[in-house]
Amino acid sequence: MAKRCCDHCHLEFDEAVLIQTEIANQKKYFCCRGCEGVYKLLQTQGLEDFYSKLGDQKLEPIKDNKNTDFTQYDSASFLDHYGEKKGDFFEISLILEKIHCIACVWLNEKILSQQEGIVEVHINYTNNKATILFDPRQIKVSQIIQTIQQIGYDAHFYDSRLQETYAKKEKKDYYIKMVVGIFCVMNIMWIAVAQYAGYFSGISQEMRNILNIAGFVLATPVLFFSGAVFWRGAYMAFKYKTPNMDLLVISGTALAYIYSIYASFKGGETYFESVAMIITFVLIGKFLEIRGKKSAIDSLDKLNAQIPFSAMVKVGENFQEKSIESVETGDIIQVKPGERVALDGILLSKEALCDESALSGESLPQEKIKGQNIYSGSLVLNKSFIYEVTKVFKESLMTKIVNLVEDSLNARPKIQEVANKISRYFSSVILLFALITFGLWHFVWEVSFDKSLMVMISVIIIACPCALALATPIASLVGLGEAFKQKVLFREARFLEVIAKANALVVDKTGTLTEGKLRVVGLKDFGAKTSDFEILYGMVEKSAHPISVALLGYFENLYKKAQVESVEQISTRGIKAQVNGQSYVGGNLELLKESGVMIPKDLQESHNSVFYFAREDCLLAEFSLEDTLKKDAKESIEKIKKMGIDVILLSGDNGSVCQRVAETLGISEYYAKQNPIDKADFIDKLHQKGKIVVMAGDGINDSIALSRSDIAIAMGSGIDVAIGVSDIVVLDDSVNGITEAFRIGKRTFRFIKQNLWISLLYNAFMIPLAMLGYVIPLVAALSMSLSSLVVVGNSLRIKK
Repeated sequence: MAKRCCDHCHLEFDEAVLIQTEIANQKKYFCCRGCEGVYKLLQTQGLEDFYSKLGDQKLEPIKDNKNTDFTQYDSASFLDHYGEKKGDFFEISLILEKIHCIACVWLNEKILSQQEGIVEVHINYTNNKATILFDPRQIKVSQIIQTIQQIGYDAHFYDSRLQETYAKKEKKDYYIKMVVGIFCVMNIMWIAVAQYAGYFSGISQEMRNILNIAGFVLATPVLFFSGAVFWRGAYMAFKYKTPNMDLLVISGTALAYIYSIYASFKGGETYFESVAMIITFVLIGKFLEIRGKKSAIDSLDKLNAQIPFSAMVKVGENFQEKSIESVETGDIIQVKPGERVALDGILLSKEALCDESALSGESLPQEKIKGQNIYSGSLVLNKSFIYEVTKVFKESLMTKIVNLVEDSLNARPKIQEVANKISRYFSSVILLFALITFGLWHFVWEVSFDKSLMVMISVIIIACPCALALATPIASLVGLGEAFKQKVLFREARFLEVIAKANALVVDKTGTLTEGKLRVVGLKDFGAKTSDFEILYGMVEKSAHPISVALLGYFENLYKKAQVESVEQISTRGIKAQVNGQSYVGGNLELLKESGVMIPKDLQESHNSVFYFAREDCLLAEFSLEDTLKKDAKESIEKIKKMGIDVILLSGDNGSVCQRVAETLGISEYYAKQNPIDKADFIDKLHQKGKIVVMAGDGINDSIALSRSDIAIAMGSGIDVAIGVSDIVVLDDSVNGITEAFRIGKRTFRFIKQNLWISLLYNAFMIPLAMLGYVIPLVAALSMSLSSLVVVGNSLRIKK
């Protein structure tokens, strides 16, 4: 039977078993669908010259994934559940396996972004999460996953609650390879000791050969099993012409390994122990790096514990356990003491007691009565209750918060983009330096081949693009984790850099610096009777205005409530009512004057908010109200000012109230009676002066100004709304949260710059030393791993 080689891997097979296909008007033969897929991919990416460079070399056949069915991911129901529709496009999240350096991230982003139908790709190096925006009319999810597999990586649908499983699997793979490496290195060290002892005291050629064979036997599994992760990365780097750290490690160790085999036959010095040690030490460094990344993300992982996997849903007269993804709005759910609420809803039971500290930071239990909102992530305390689901899993509050935290690293800081560009070309430059070094040592300075080779290997091994690539993402991750501990959520990691550079803070008053709850602090009686106050009590009961709520609380234990049938609400000015044929009016002076009320000439303007009450044309009473400052407002504003940030108060309240608040807090620049348009225009004026502006507001009234600012901070009193309009959310509603956002942003950015300097200075200092021959390959491997660990360790200092 005729023999023929596979057009991809070049392995020989019987022609009858090969897959025949026509590509570019030429008949091609492949041993499997995997080889066929890779060949087609290289053709479509313009990388067909790979085969001319490959020559007659043979490759391993590509793993065929034909038994893996991904078509279930293409169904509309699956996309509705696990994807998010954005206009005409869908966004999905995948977890990528076998990602172990920034070059892997770059390669996947490059290949995926070139596929027709994929609009945008972001891969987070710290947790290997890929967020992909695509057009389902042009490309299917199954095709996206298959493309990832074709370039040597695996992909699964991202589930934050299963992320721990993938992290453990990755750690276990590294651990097994590391144990094999350490075992072989411990034994090969004894061989090295014997070789060096023989070098000084004399050794027979027969014994030298035995030791060389033993070194070869121990170094081989380390290079090809423990080092498999580097071989795969190096192969992909070579195939797609993107040199990376793996290519540097494998180039150095493979050259040393091949030369050692050659030297064994020629009677020269071998370096099998260096090969084993280099691979093992770099692998240990990668393992510790993974553990460091895991430590950094632990605080974010705690969020996942707030969402249960299932819920007890009412079916007929009984309750059945269902996955939370399958629960729909209108379903009735039962939760018991000690359980977490899975989905948002409305309480149907008479009462409930919930711990909402995971959401708002409020440590006191929240009492709920029938008809009030129940939030996902809340812990049920004293007794079980039932509630009706109002939001499905994807739209519930805790899911939004989890997604916000997990997505925060997708938009990278500008400084990271600069570091990524440098690291992208770093490996190519190092390989060039290594070749120049070999040429100088061997051909110019006429040093022996083996010595020149070892110097070249040291140059290849010592360079560390990983430290440079890790500098920003690991620090950003730790910073985001610390911010979350302080109940501050950043929507994107890039806002850490922006807020670190900000020099102006514009704050709203009500709900930001104050509690947003008015209380009565004074009453001037102009001849009102008890019956008049009882009528006013009945009037304010019909209104939801903050002043009416404050008066309602004031009257609660003082007067009986009169029955008032109809109350007319006068927008922004007050209320009117007819009782027993007489007209009553309450509100501001303008409303009373319009209603014909006689205003005393000696009436003094109050520094507080004022509510006037009258019957017919007679003024009955004047109520003074004030909004209480938050307890931490003064101290927090002082801290922000000490950071060199200009603090400006913008409020829609009257001038006297704004002045009092500003003077109390030590704010020198303030503006009163500002409507939403005025506030937005003021932000624009600050930008014209070259200011980088942070705006803090309640997330609703200040939406226009918030959108105009460089960073929008929304206070968490309305968490659900705040998430939609802000860049940063202060969950616990404290002014200290704003201070923490500035502090953590500045601290994180400072450590990012430190990391970049560490990695750049390390390479600038160590590479010339290696080129001059002062660093042996073993020390080069140790120092390369150490540089990455120093960057990880330095980033973890952000926590302190």
